[in-house]
Amino acid sequence: MTALSSFTFVRHIDGLRHHFARDGERNSRPAFRRTDGNVWCVWSPSDGWHCEISDGLVTAHPLGGRADGPEPPATVWRSFKNDRSYLYDLRIRTLDPEA
Repeated sequence: MTALSSFTFVRHIDGLRHHFARDGERNSRPAFRRTDGNVWCVWSPSDGWHCEISDGLVTAHPLGGRADGPEPPATVWRSFKNDRSYLYDLRIRTLDPEA
């Protein structure tokens, strides 16, 4: 199994896609940065896997409880910022065109 290098969040309501690519490590786990901005998907001991913006404000978590695996889980995530909240699927990018 190869280490995860990128993934996409796909918003349920309209299919909007946010692409993330691996960009170093944080807390001894891979860190992923959104390719069009300064949003990170990272792991921390206090929050598990989550997304945060540049000032450290947490803006998304996977649904179903804390995620502590070695990589962000390919599941439904809930984003929240100010009065907005959306559901996203985290989809792993594959190089296999048959997948």
